This record gives sequence, C-alpha cells and structure tokens, in this order.
Amino acid sequence: MTEANVGFGDASLWLTFLLIGLATTLPRASFIVLGNRVVLPAVVQRALRYAPAAALAAIVVPDIVLVSGTFAPLNPKLAAAAATVAAALLSRNPWFPFIAGMGMLLALRMALGW
Repeated sequence: MTEANVGFGDASLWLTFLLIGLATTLPRASFIVLGNRVVLPAVVQRALRYAPAAALAAIVVPDIVLVSGTFAPLNPKLAAAAATVAAALLSRNPWFPFIAGMGMLLALRMALGW
C-alpha cells in the first residue's frame, strides 16, 4: 500500500474506527446508563458470577501447562500450581498458598536446573 492510498479522506477507515469504538463503549456504558431499569435474567446473572474466575483461568492455565509453546505435563510451574491449590484447600491462611507455591517452584527449579 502506498502513501497515496492512506489518508484522512478514506471514509471506510474512519467508519471502521467509529464502529469499533461503539462496539467497545456501548456494552460497558449500557450498565451505567440503564442502571436498575433493566434486570438481567437469573441464568445470565448466575453465569456472570463465574466470569472473573474463567478470565483468570484463561490467562494463568496456558502459562502453567506450556513450556516454550508446547504442552509439558511435568514442569515446575505445574507442580507449584498444584502445591498452591492444595495449600489453599487445606488452609484458610491467605499467605500459605503463596508460600507453598513459590517454595515448590523455587525448589524444583533449583533441583532441575530450570
């Protein structure tokens, strides 16, 4: 594409920017603008309770199970995650899972030379 083809006169480019802006702003603003006038169905409300956990899992799980872009079932990060989950299930102390997971990760990395 040459410089002559790219410019401020290209209406389709500006229309695309406008539509993308509306597509990202309107769903967010609708909760503020509509407030309590619109009530989501109970099924949707129940499903939305799991959205933060699902988003966190979608971010964390690939980092735990992939090493250099390939699936590695035996790696220090996965063992540390398992130790963290076990510590969280066994204790109500918020620091214990952090200490258990980081301790396991550090020990395995030192032992395996990762």
